[in-house]
Amino acid sequence: MSESKKADASRRNFLKLAGTAAPAAFAAVATSGTEAEAAASDQGSESGLRDTAHTRAYFDSARF
Repeated sequence: MSESKKADASRRNFLKLAGTAAPAAFAAVATSGTEAEAAASDQGSESGLRDTAHTRAYFDSARF
């Protein structure tokens, strides 16, 4: 019976640690001061899907 109490205690300690570690990690990332940059698009001014055989096949299969 003491063995099951030890297992419960370790699970409880893990949950306590996980509950406090997640907000601390979020705070560390939020205060790091670096900003994310978007990747540059190689398509130029075009936006949307490219007209390829794959997209045409998908659109043909999606028609009702």
